[in-house]
Amino acid sequence: MNTLFAKLSIALLLIVACMGTAFFVLDRINTRAYYEELSQHLNAPIAMYVTQQRQLISNGVPDLDSLRELAGHAMVINPTAEIYLLDKDGNILGHNLPAATVLTSAIDLAPVLTLVDGSTQFPLRGDDPRNPSEHKVFSAWPVSSEYGTEGYLYVVLGGQKYEALASNLGNSYVARSSMIAIATIVIFTAAAGLLIFSLLTRRLKHLNHEMRRVAASSFEAEPEFAASTGGRDEIDELATAFVDMSEQIRRQIEQLTENDRLRRELVSNISHDLRTPLAAMQGYIDTLIIKSPTMTPEDRDRYLRIAQKHSVRLGSLIGDLFELSKLDAGNVTPSIENFSLPELVQDTALGFALESERKNIALRVEVGESAAITKGDIGLIQRVLENLVRNAIQFTPQGGEVTISVHERPNAIAVTVSDNGPGIPAEDVTRIFDRFYRARDGEEARSDSSGLGLAIVKRILDLHESRIEVVSRPNAGTRFEFELPLCAEAA
Repeated sequence: MNTLFAKLSIALLLIVACMGTAFFVLDRINTRAYYEELSQHLNAPIAMYVTQQRQLISNGVPDLDSLRELAGHAMVINPTAEIYLLDKDGNILGHNLPAATVLTSAIDLAPVLTLVDGSTQFPLRGDDPRNPSEHKVFSAWPVSSEYGTEGYLYVVLGGQKYEALASNLGNSYVARSSMIAIATIVIFTAAAGLLIFSLLTRRLKHLNHEMRRVAASSFEAEPEFAASTGGRDEIDELATAFVDMSEQIRRQIEQLTENDRLRRELVSNISHDLRTPLAAMQGYIDTLIIKSPTMTPEDRDRYLRIAQKHSVRLGSLIGDLFELSKLDAGNVTPSIENFSLPELVQDTALGFALESERKNIALRVEVGESAAITKGDIGLIQRVLENLVRNAIQFTPQGGEVTISVHERPNAIAVTVSDNGPGIPAEDVTRIFDRFYRARDGEEARSDSSGLGLAIVKRILDLHESRIEVVSRPNAGTRFEFELPLCAEAA
């Protein structure tokens, strides 16, 4: 009873049953109304014919004997007719019926006058003296004499004999046939409706089965639906929406699984990378505390500088982790503005001048006379340049060269950071933007790098809808290049 098919079936059966009952009642009402209209049309002249036979009222005196005689003849012709003689006020002067059966002494003349006037549509009903609560069709005609209108002859069509006969015919063949026909139509309609509901809900049952099957498989199974050959309806749209939803859920589950793997990997890498500088820093500090009385000022200063170096590396690693976590979580919204990219490149190069001199690395800037204006988050783009330049300086040996260049292109401005260091093995190029990736060559670079710089670069450029390209050859150096939109030339 809780299925959609059962609920629709019960609703359909109730609707059909109500419609069948209403149709049967309306059929009986309309049949009676049709008979009354037809009977009133056919018998409308009866009152006129009776009044033409005799003078029923003369100078206010009714001729009751003539009335009974004429009423008897009329009832032979139409047994359902009941004849009454009325005065001008509607009072009953006489009739040919048993006195005890006539319950009222007057009738309402309004319908009578309407019928006599001839400006009405049938059926027109008037009072029934033998049944005051009912109204019947009738025939009426004025009774006139040389003194004018003396009264009215009022003939009720369908009196008590008609009612008795109609009640006896309630179980007649025609009535039974009508009921059987209506019942047959109701049953046929209900059966057709149930069949249609079954065909329609079959597709919903299949959709429900597929949804349960896919959900039970943790969305690893794919929904199976036959292609629609005709026009697409709401069920087809629902099935398509479910397929799209299941595919999206599947991708999200895969993403969550991948995120969980990356989280475990991240925790493992963080624990290792944090432990190394922390342990080294703690070791030197413990040594300072234990041997401080016997240490020379030169050794104490050297130990403090080494501890400071590890603390700086630890702070840098923690900062990179926080920055990357915010970028991965989508909590960073770029503040887009127009700025001069060549000027930003010059400023960034100045910030690394001392570091490059200390390592005996030539840091070159090639911007020419370009004054191109681009748009983006100037702080984030500076972070990209700093990470790329720092990465290049770290992996370039002494006496090497790092070049930052700016090139204008149609609708874009490109920035290139290149070096002539050891390069990146071809099998590792696709992994350099992963978290905690480190070059295989160079112990110094491996110890100073957090392995998060290029991952941060990739996330920031993704926010600016910009791709970064890498070209590297072993022992020939590496080149990073990305583009930003070209807005205009600076004035």
